Amino acid sequence: MLLLVSGASGAGKSVARLHARHLLGQEFVNHEFFTLVPIPPVTTVAWRQEQLEKVVRLAIELEAEGKHLLFAGDPVPAGEALAVPSADRIDIAVCLLDVSPEAQSERLAQKFDDVPEQRHLHHAFAEWMRRHAVDPGYVPEAVTQDSWPQMRWERWVGRGPGPEWAMTVIDTSEMTPKEMGQAVADWCRAAVAGEAPVFRAGWHLEA
Repeated sequence: MLLLVSGASGAGKSVARLHARHLLGQEFVNHEFFTLVPIPPVTTVAWRQEQLEKVVRLAIELEAEGKHLLFAGDPVPAGEALAVPSADRIDIAVCLLDVSPEAQSERLAQKFDDVPEQRHLHHAFAEWMRRHAVDPGYVPEAVTQDSWPQMRWERWVGRGPGPEWAMTVIDTSEMTPKEMGQAVADWCRAAVAGEAPVFRAGWHLEA
């Protein structure tokens, strides 16, 4: 299974991944983009989506070995993961780490590349992620514009809210790094056990 931890910058994705990896068994492999590929000085939406296809293929390879891939640390929306070409070949569970604007600003201020004048953009993306978690039809242009040509947007663009569009949401605003890791580790186990929402392979064909 591909276990995608989604969220805007400052939501705690990398922190949660680093803490969760010590709580999960060897059947869980964890990565984010920088642990898999060199990150260019300037990244684009299309670059992110093309690399995400490689992530999904890695998850498929790991599945054959009886392992799961926990992918966290990068702001990848559920819709992107579900639209890469190979996504229909594996089960995908998505967990959105949500965060309040106040907590997000406080965390962003601690980053080396923080630009205070641009924090409102991170707040806006967090709000979009929040809406995207419950409604696949909410402003899809946020990720479909200037996209990688191989993307299969027809799998979800144009749908409305429904039981088939479901993911786990965890509010990390008041959580410590250790608590974030524990929450993500618990979610991973629940998803694998069928106790959390999962997009089953080929789900878009049945909806």
